[in-house]
Amino acid sequence: MEAGKKGAGNHGKRKEVHMEQAGRLQGNRRMADALIFLLLLTGVSAVTLLLFYRQTMGEIPSDMKAYILEMQGLDSGYSFPYPLFFRLAALLHLAASPEMAVALATMLLNGLAMVVTKLALNRLVLPHWQDGLWVRALVSLMSVSLFFISMLYTPRGIYLPGIHFRYLGVFTPNPFHNATYMAARPFAILAFLWYVKLLPVYEQGIKETTKRDYALFSLFLLLATMTKPSFTLVMVSTCGILMLYRLIRTGFRGFVPALQLGMCFVPTFLALLYQYKGVFVPEGGEEGGVGFGFGEVWSRYCGLIPLAVCLALGFPLAVLVLNYRECRKNTLFRFSWMLYAVGFGEAFLMYEKGFRKQDFNFSWGYMYGIFFCHLAALAVLLQVTGRDWKKGRKLLLGIQWAAWLCHVVCGILYFRDYFCGSMYY
Repeated sequence: MEAGKKGAGNHGKRKEVHMEQAGRLQGNRRMADALIFLLLLTGVSAVTLLLFYRQTMGEIPSDMKAYILEMQGLDSGYSFPYPLFFRLAALLHLAASPEMAVALATMLLNGLAMVVTKLALNRLVLPHWQDGLWVRALVSLMSVSLFFISMLYTPRGIYLPGIHFRYLGVFTPNPFHNATYMAARPFAILAFLWYVKLLPVYEQGIKETTKRDYALFSLFLLLATMTKPSFTLVMVSTCGILMLYRLIRTGFRGFVPALQLGMCFVPTFLALLYQYKGVFVPEGGEEGGVGFGFGEVWSRYCGLIPLAVCLALGFPLAVLVLNYRECRKNTLFRFSWMLYAVGFGEAFLMYEKGFRKQDFNFSWGYMYGIFFCHLAALAVLLQVTGRDWKKGRKLLLGIQWAAWLCHVVCGILYFRDYFCGSMYY
């Protein structure tokens, strides 16, 4: 009996030692992963800071000069009723020049978006793999590369039918020339992720376990709106359509939970009312308001919109076609395409009347749709790669990773050209 007890005791001790060693190994992996990501983030932040600073100095075409005036409280000639980015820049201006303050604010918020993406992909991807440092490093690399991808284009010229520009008419998930778009992105990503988290459970009503998620979603959406409302317009529209569809499908049995989730949008609605009270009004005797037409503005910059869609969404389309069953069950992926569809509809059907018409400001929401389709598709591909590799589906994986690589290569070339002073379009 005593021998049996000693054997059981030794087994328990060995198990504790094994668990302690496993915990220590996992901790070491996390530290190494954090270091790898920090090195990547530092390198990218240094390069983008230089780009943004050159924009503020007027060496590279952008709207930075107007942002600097707005940050200083001077008349920029434009209306920017979304103060978060400018307040952050004003805070940095206490210790830096106006140009460096605006460049730093853009770099910090763009870097924050990378950190948020890395943490999100860790939670989405790592459970599908046997934990290892190389997997974590791959996620780090993909998280950073997501912020360099661009539309697909022929680097030496536009030889495709109906495609007149690399950027205009096709559009990119990373418009490096627009600081407010990039500044709003960390909050847009958080709002997107938290809404996807609430989608499967909101019809069950608010519970103690979800109160915090409701509050965080409301906060992140408001912060995105207070930085640049372009994402909010497509996000609110998509959420409204989806919630209405689910209400009708259930015979309005989920009205109270839908109303509870709808209350999360109230702070954002109030912010939007303030921001847009003077946007769509006539100025200088010109026509004001919102117009409707089929590709009214888009067709000015692109002669073949279906091809432009494929050039912007090559990678997500490949993932969708080759993982259709997986994608149908994936809430993140499905909602990213819903967001894209609404963004496409707004860009294709709506435009601002008057002198703003040619600016094609409804394309910003469309670009957010492109970005989130790439983010969700990347998460799906990282999730299925290990499984499909073991099943021998190497050709299908190769096609998808090649599509991703094409977007990355085009993005790096696009960034390089813009960094060297070329026009962004």
